[in-house]
Amino acid sequence: MKRIGIISDTHSYWDDKYAHYFEGCDEIWHAGDIGSLEIVDRLSSICPLRAVCGNIDGGDIRRLYPELLRFKCEEIDVLMKHIGGYPGHYDTSIRHRIYSSPPKLFISGHSHILKVQYDKSLHLLHINPGAAGIQGWQKERTLVRLTIDGIQMRDCEVVTLLPRYASID
Repeated sequence: MKRIGIISDTHSYWDDKYAHYFEGCDEIWHAGDIGSLEIVDRLSSICPLRAVCGNIDGGDIRRLYPELLRFKCEEIDVLMKHIGGYPGHYDTSIRHRIYSSPPKLFISGHSHILKVQYDKSLHLLHINPGAAGIQGWQKERTLVRLTIDGIQMRDCEVVTLLPRYASID
């Protein structure tokens, strides 16, 4: 059994609440637009980090993290890509791969829109954790926690952080 913290679109912004909410997680998955190596270091100090690069990430991040990552967590086939779309509207850059070999869990970011949606036609769960950083137009900053136990995904929890515009003082 593994407890997973899922985050995206930090855009170089660190919030100490990331450490609080990811404490006790076995892994953190970052769905791109990390923004800086400082974020990588801080998240990696909590627990092991898996990540993909996003469209704003520079060469330093791109050398460490691929654009597309496919792996197994417990018995779940996971596919992660920053720009991926969502069920019924998968991005053209990933659509063929999803339809020809669907994972059980598809993680994406980019839109800054929180989505946890089951694709009935492909029998996969899609999660976009929304944006955890303060760049962009989103009103709320969010992240997701999920338990993967063998072939089961359960205890999916959305965590809402301070609004994007709130003072952190």
